[in-house]
Amino acid sequence: MSHASVTRRYQFAAAHRLHSEHLSAEENRVMFGKCNNPNGHGHNYVVLVTVGGAINPETGLVTDLESLDRLVQETIVSRFDHQDLNGDPAFAAATTTGENLVQLIWELLVDRIPVGRLEKIGVVETRDNYFEYAGPAAKQECGAGRDAV
Repeated sequence: MSHASVTRRYQFAAAHRLHSEHLSAEENRVMFGKCNNPNGHGHNYVVLVTVGGAINPETGLVTDLESLDRLVQETIVSRFDHQDLNGDPAFAAATTTGENLVQLIWELLVDRIPVGRLEKIGVVETRDNYFEYAGPAAKQECGAGRDAV
């Protein structure tokens, strides 16, 4: 069977403040600069979700795009859109960096992909900041044993 990947693009707007409880106020200011502003700041995040797998010979698809879109909308976009990331329970003990956000999004999706397997997550935070994460595979390959789309 032929294999391919598909990448879908999603967006949400969210605020955050880069700040670590493990650093002093001065260390936070030096480390995070203007992004440590106590009032926070916001971004229009773009999330890229890449799913790979066998190409279904009947449909020509790798995954069920409608199910993937619904999953990402319900799990990621609705959770983070127009929110302060610092208030999210997942960031209670972690700084709201792009590195931590991209890893969190991976963890929220990896075991829930409808067909195929999650290959990587990309997060565009600004024109100059792009974060990418390809973590450990799903506990069991989603879609395994099921008919592909």
